[in-house]
Amino acid sequence: MLKRAVAIAGVLLLASAGTATASMDRQDHELIVGGTLSSTTEAPWAIALTNSTSSRSTGRWCGAALVKADKVITAAHCMIKPASTYTAVQGRPDLTDTTVGRSSGIKSIWIHPGYNRTENRYDFAVLTLSRPITGVPLLPLETDPKADRKGVVPTVFGWGDTQETGPADTLSKLAVPNLGDAACLANEEYTANGYAAATNVCAGYVDGGRDACQGDSGGPLVLNGRLLGTVSWGKGCAERGYPGVYAQISSATKLLQAELAR
Repeated sequence: MLKRAVAIAGVLLLASAGTATASMDRQDHELIVGGTLSSTTEAPWAIALTNSTSSRSTGRWCGAALVKADKVITAAHCMIKPASTYTAVQGRPDLTDTTVGRSSGIKSIWIHPGYNRTENRYDFAVLTLSRPITGVPLLPLETDPKADRKGVVPTVFGWGDTQETGPADTLSKLAVPNLGDAACLANEEYTANGYAAATNVCAGYVDGGRDACQGDSGGPLVLNGRLLGTVSWGKGCAERGYPGVYAQISSATKLLQAELAR
């Protein structure tokens, strides 16, 4: 079972923690699998989190969403290093092109108190930026739990692995149909790793071939212009029978809003 960033308790998270990333049942390739290129004009609130300890030359680590000028939401499982090692990058679709975009260090990290690495629920972290990113459209939170319903088609954004379906470290997007909680609850491996209808979104393709992947953890899952969820975990990337698992924003609305108000 894979989380999408760092190997923890047998589940590999969907981040890109450089040498800390494990890949037991996948080859090591690059970005959202089977997606298409996006842009920071289309997704100005998309944030790339880099880390100074990453083995990648770009520093790629995780994704995030700008929800306030000085706040981003990402995955709790991405936060395994000191705050001083992270940088939030906005407006840089190709992470190798450092002549574009803006960046900020991280002043502080808040992790949802309900998160643990056994059940993987409430996989949220709020990062306070050292320098606000102003003049950029923000991504509002989806606070209605009914937005997570079978049949809607949100879009996931990220700079993660593509398994050679696209260029490395480049902002990509993928429409991922909401399969309904029953699709993930029917998978014993997923329930064993903590999937819960109240806290997760089950989205992707049962036949495989398209999915978020390593390096996308914490990135935004967007529906109707709102942050429905963040990339959390799954088995492998784009494997048949194993859709993506996303942390559902509405499950943590009160605590997230309280943290954003600080």
